[in-house]
Amino acid sequence: METQLVPTLKPGDIVVMDNLGSHKGKQVRQAIREAGAKLLFLPKYSPDLNPIEQFFAKLKHWLRQAAARSLDELTHAIQHILQQTKPSECANFFANAGYDRT
Repeated sequence: METQLVPTLKPGDIVVMDNLGSHKGKQVRQAIREAGAKLLFLPKYSPDLNPIEQFFAKLKHWLRQAAARSLDELTHAIQHILQQTKPSECANFFANAGYDRT
């Protein structure tokens, strides 16, 4: 988080996180706020508001279709799925979860 997310934040940005314990740590909250961003948490037990859940559903579907039987096959299948997922599809995951496209 300190090397990937925080350096990209600007004052006024909004960071939305789920309720994973590591997301609620004091250091996480402090780093985001020091960057000038606002931190919001999703309501508990609300996967419909979390765009990553839609991607996980897609990933699970395609992994079942791939029927990988070894770690190498599984790794290859995941890489293929990630490469086939377009930015516009990711934007749709956010829109479906109720986030504005602006």
